[in-house]
Amino acid sequence: MTQTERQGRCLCGAVSFHLELDNHQVGACHCDMCRRWGGAPSMMVECATPPRFADDSHVRVYASSDWAERGFCDQCGSHLFYRLKDGGFYAVPVGLLEGADQPWTLAMEVFIDEKPAFYAFANDTRKLTGAELFAQHNDGGQDG
Repeated sequence: MTQTERQGRCLCGAVSFHLELDNHQVGACHCDMCRRWGGAPSMMVECATPPRFADDSHVRVYASSDWAERGFCDQCGSHLFYRLKDGGFYAVPVGLLEGADQPWTLAMEVFIDEKPAFYAFANDTRKLTGAELFAQHNDGGQDG
């Protein structure tokens, strides 16, 4: 599969990065923690490789669980990434990436069992509960 390089940046521009994607699939996470983090479901793209930051002096990391971390810009607060500490998963918010006209596809929703009833996406996606997601990754943990 051919990887596609993309550029992204935070709201204020203090943090910019390059990354590689295997596809243009977007995943939505409805877990309570993601909704608290951003006020809405998290809309992320999985990275083929970790982002390469031009300057990481404004990148801060919050250990949101025993196995996951969330990155943010210390100047504007933009969410920069969600990653597993073991390096097995790295995702960035799709809204940070240049090229909003790319052929993005909402492909998956996770923690569908934690999604509030007041919203629903019209797209037909693969939907996983939190338990199904963790079983798929043999983690057995909770959202993070």
